[in-house]
Amino acid sequence: MSAKTPYQNQQVCSLRGECLLLLSRQLRLVDRGGPCAGRVEILDQGSWGTICDDGWDLDDARVVCRQLGCGEALEATRSSSFGAGSGPIWLGNVKCTGKESHVWRCPSWGWGKHYCHHSEDAGVICSGFVRLAGGDGPCSGRVEVHSGEAWTPVSDGNFTLPTAQVICAELGCGKAVSVLGQVPFRESDGLVWAEEFRCEGEEPKLWWCPRVPCPGGTCHHSGAVQVVCSVYTDVRLLTNGSSQCEGQVEVNISGRWRALCASHWSLANANVVCRQLGCGVAISTPVGAEGGDQLWKARFHCSGAESFLWKCPVTALGVPDCSHGNRASVICSGNQTQVLPQCDHFVSEPAGSAASEESAPYCSDSRQLRLVDGGGPCAGRVEILDQGSWGTICDDGWDLDDARVVCRQLGCGEALNATGSAHFGAGSGPIWLDDLNCAGNESQVWRCPSRRWGQHDCRHKEDAGVICSEFLALRMVSEDQQCAGWLEVFYNGTWGSVCRSPMDDVTVSIICSQLGCGDSGSVNTSVGLREGSRPRWVDSIQCRKTDTSLWQCPSGPWKYSSCSPKEEAYISCAGRRPKSCPAAAPCADREKLRLRGGDSECSGRVEVWHSGSWGTVCDDSWSLAEAEVVCQQLGCGQALEAVRAATFSPGNGSIWLDEVRCGGRESSLWDCAAEPWGHSDCKHEEDAGVRCSGELSPALFPVLLGTRTTSNSLPGIFSLPGVLCLILGALLFLVLVILATQLLRWRAERRALSSYEDALAEAVYEELDYVLTKKEGLGSPDQRTHVPAENYDDAEEVPVPGTPPSSQGSEEEVPPEEEDGVRSSQTGSSLNFSREAADPGEGEESLWLLQGKKGDAGCDDVELSALETSSVTFL
Repeated sequence: MSAKTPYQNQQVCSLRGECLLLLSRQLRLVDRGGPCAGRVEILDQGSWGTICDDGWDLDDARVVCRQLGCGEALEATRSSSFGAGSGPIWLGNVKCTGKESHVWRCPSWGWGKHYCHHSEDAGVICSGFVRLAGGDGPCSGRVEVHSGEAWTPVSDGNFTLPTAQVICAELGCGKAVSVLGQVPFRESDGLVWAEEFRCEGEEPKLWWCPRVPCPGGTCHHSGAVQVVCSVYTDVRLLTNGSSQCEGQVEVNISGRWRALCASHWSLANANVVCRQLGCGVAISTPVGAEGGDQLWKARFHCSGAESFLWKCPVTALGVPDCSHGNRASVICSGNQTQVLPQCDHFVSEPAGSAASEESAPYCSDSRQLRLVDGGGPCAGRVEILDQGSWGTICDDGWDLDDARVVCRQLGCGEALNATGSAHFGAGSGPIWLDDLNCAGNESQVWRCPSRRWGQHDCRHKEDAGVICSEFLALRMVSEDQQCAGWLEVFYNGTWGSVCRSPMDDVTVSIICSQLGCGDSGSVNTSVGLREGSRPRWVDSIQCRKTDTSLWQCPSGPWKYSSCSPKEEAYISCAGRRPKSCPAAAPCADREKLRLRGGDSECSGRVEVWHSGSWGTVCDDSWSLAEAEVVCQQLGCGQALEAVRAATFSPGNGSIWLDEVRCGGRESSLWDCAAEPWGHSDCKHEEDAGVRCSGELSPALFPVLLGTRTTSNSLPGIFSLPGVLCLILGALLFLVLVILATQLLRWRAERRALSSYEDALAEAVYEELDYVLTKKEGLGSPDQRTHVPAENYDDAEEVPVPGTPPSSQGSEEEVPPEEEDGVRSSQTGSSLNFSREAADPGEGEESLWLLQGKKGDAGCDDVELSALETSSVTFL
């Protein structure tokens, strides 16, 4: 026997046994976009009215949620949080215990009595009776219903498509496009919903569907049931109003047929449509007729292998108006048994040829193209499906012309970058193409000139990749919050802001969920004007519940200035929390950067703090400019070397940054361009590092920095051997300077000594002249007074004991110690000359005195200062 529905349970008996029939009284929640959240309204006497929020609390909300079959009460809202209602205010000062069957059975001031305005209307947020969990968003996943205490999965036993249609409609998720059984239950599930739903498909809510207990109280199943809802529910090809295997493409979107715009409509998309309709394969996608205002502008990015069009990735964000108003069209081969001639892929299209699949039919082609491991359908490693295997393209000769063909073939806009060396990771399987040489206007990449199919001399470390202009990424920018900040989107190779009008709760919920910040949030309009200038990429975003990411949400077209600076969106998500900084909040960029594995605090592997953990930086594009920013940010002076290939040993954890591109003057590594956080195709063997000048002796800074170049075009000039050569060169230079200084000083001393010797010789000659004059009778023998020559004040006669007077003319021998004619006193630094040695009669013996040929000939070694203070005594 089926359980009673709300329609059957409308009789309520009073405590006095009086039964009142309340068939005319109804309850609903409005202005939240769903049946289980919104402003509380009651229909009575033909008028919808509200409830005053005086005394409104979670117990009152529990009664409302249970009465509506909306599961558990999550929140009791006040002050018209869902907008002010109109009409009467039926209840005021409601005081429910939480156990009542109807909200109007709770104690209150009485029906129609209140002291409120509509600015005080009450609301509730309920968990809902049914939900889809574990899928991509609220419109796909495992079917679960709320028992009033917990969410319980529904078994796949006797679950029907009409029941799935009711669920999708109730959740505001369009139509059910698939029902899957045998989905594993959660490990924590101890219970399975013990009823089977028997919906006919027209019920507005699952709560109102008939249901029967499972036989024996146990439902037979092979697992949980999963439902996928979509706004795209059907597709057809129309020619002159009749549906067949060729014509204009129309898609049923939330129950309404809409024609597709021809912009970015590819042969891969057409193949999926033909297969879905049982019409074989696509032959061509000719230009369709002029379309009207009903054209649907969303872009499908099918690889060609999908079984349904709505399983293809789709983007609607920023899609421009249909430029030519053309409808997408397809010509299919017909039934599945028809055989078409195979393409000759080894004959390339002529250069400058305008031939393409859009303009003329051509042979059947089962090959498919996709981009993988790039974070979206428009960036990644290029892969081709052929003969049942996905293979790659070698990067020999790979350039922007080749990338243009790939991006256009996939409907991904213009090519921004042609990457090589397995930039997006190494693929597997065959390498289908090598030495590709596209002109850029070919319709398919395998129609470009190349080696023959499957012939190559490469390995997967040389796999080619592309980044197209339609590649998208999302982030929040904040100094101290992880799930609140300025919303930015990466488009056309540049980060730019998003405009906030007219973002609603659904849009904000999708944004927060996509960023891993909870499933709800709000737009903050009280923040001040943001500093700096940047693109303001997109405005008028209006997401639907069926959208699983922001990229699927319709919006205005991409523009560099879509709104004024004061309209940039600042989002605060429910999962808002402070950034998990290694240091105390607020986080400074310097505190989120460190060096590890080096031989000092200013050298090592670069590590950054993000999402609560330390991670590394990939060395792709790593050069001295990036190293300069790191060194300056850490206060480590200037960069000497940009180290690559995990020179300081591989790190661990996440590789947070890749393709970092700095100008060299940024104040923080966070100000440099880079791939989105966590989007990397690297391994830790490619971790980047730096050597900064702060690790060296300050005395060497002027020498090293004087030879440092700031050119970014030579990032490898400061390798370790280069730095060692600079240091050795600096030391050699200092040695040469010291030697040159010593040489100049030695030469100056030689010149000073030479001048002194000349003066000394002149003084000796004057004394000799005086002695000779006396011997020749020019003076009296009794004259003992000697008047020295000018500038000879220091010379004086010192009598020598044992020496006879000169008047006696003694013929005695000269003592041996005086034969040399000179005695050198080490203590007095004086030179004593013998008169006999100065006698001209000894002729030849006098020459050595003047020429220094005998005795102590070390005059050159005497210091100039000693010579200047010495005295000469003649005997």
